[in-house]
Amino acid sequence: MPPPGPPISPPIGLQLARTAKAVGRAFDDALADAGGSVPIWLVLISLKTRRLANQRELADAVGIREATLTHHLNGMDADGLITRRRDPANRRVHLVEITQAGEAAFDRLRAAAVAFDSRLRADIGDEEIARLGRVLDRLRGNVTGGEVATGAAVRASRAHDSTAPAPSGSD
Repeated sequence: MPPPGPPISPPIGLQLARTAKAVGRAFDDALADAGGSVPIWLVLISLKTRRLANQRELADAVGIREATLTHHLNGMDADGLITRRRDPANRRVHLVEITQAGEAAFDRLRAAAVAFDSRLRADIGDEEIARLGRVLDRLRGNVTGGEVATGAAVRASRAHDSTAPAPSGSD
């Protein structure tokens, strides 16, 4: 059997990786223009949308290691965006709370994220967006052994992630 010729189109994984990198960089730039970053956005949106009791839960929600989260929280604390205090019931646990300055940063970053999402959706209809979501779910399922969330789990995930790309893993 002769060896296969060159692919008719670029491999989908390569195309997806390149697109994800370009979109991720553009999102980074949009948040930087609003005075933030993806890690700050992910921490703030997690604090605003979930009831989190401590740094461990926050790290899980953001999708990074606790040591990496601590690094980001140190900067956010120094900038006055969050406060940390010891849990009176367990002094080894830090409770994280958003400050008034953090609320203002959240509002700026949310506006930037919404504007970026609108930019991404430009000239793409709702049906195409829905189909893209289903295709991306299937691609994720193909690489995770078929673990594709359905129904309410997908809607909840998309609602949370609609303005935040998944963490890049570069924590």
